[in-house]
Amino acid sequence: MKRNNLTRKDLAKAVHEKMGFSLRSAGDLVDDFFFHIRHALTNEEQVKIVHFGTFKVLKKESRVGRNPQTGEVMEISKRSMVSFKPSKELRQKINR
Repeated sequence: MKRNNLTRKDLAKAVHEKMGFSLRSAGDLVDDFFFHIRHALTNEEQVKIVHFGTFKVLKKESRVGRNPQTGEVMEISKRSMVSFKPSKELRQKINR
């Protein structure tokens, strides 16, 4: 079965192989990287990674929607969500 996910463990292994850190240190580095991104987003800060893309928090207002199974009208509560916009360079690489 083909696996299509890149995991934290895969990232740590890549850092270990490329940079020569121990697997534990590489794992800590990956965890710290994601911690800082999470922290910035929970503080509603934009995260821009050059040549990769930008993460930002969008505010969605409450709205009326429908349950697709029953057709029942219901209110969808307001919420925040994370948006990712890839850089021009990343879009070009993906579309090659």
